[in-house]
Amino acid sequence: METNALIADILANTTTIALIGASANQTRPSHGVMQYMQGQGFRVIPVNPGLAGQKLHDEKVYASLLDIPYKIDLVDVFRRSEECPSLATQAASIGAKTLWLQLGVISQQAIDIATSYQMQAIQDRCLKTEYAKYKRAR
Repeated sequence: METNALIADILANTTTIALIGASANQTRPSHGVMQYMQGQGFRVIPVNPGLAGQKLHDEKVYASLLDIPYKIDLVDVFRRSEECPSLATQAASIGAKTLWLQLGVISQQAIDIATSYQMQAIQDRCLKTEYAKYKRAR
């Protein structure tokens, strides 16, 4: 499937997002992406071991994907590329449909892991930017 069509399909079929690397710092990109996606009607569950148990944008922060008690459609990753293969395995283990590696996050190994579990996978793209393009195209 062509990338734009794949992204449109992902966004049309996503309601709940786990955001790995969520930050309380308003200057961090993950903070803005979380806030924007919530404003578009998505439920965004923040994941950050340093903030676990706190609230961020009215959602409880979890230490890891494995701690989230909700069904997750899309795992959005704001972490270093070398951390992504293990995150892809975790995303598959919780039954996520999509692994999304943010702009500047590139890991072919993570993409290969995700696709081996029949997950959709995107890398080096900003979820917020892609959603804004998708929304305009509808």
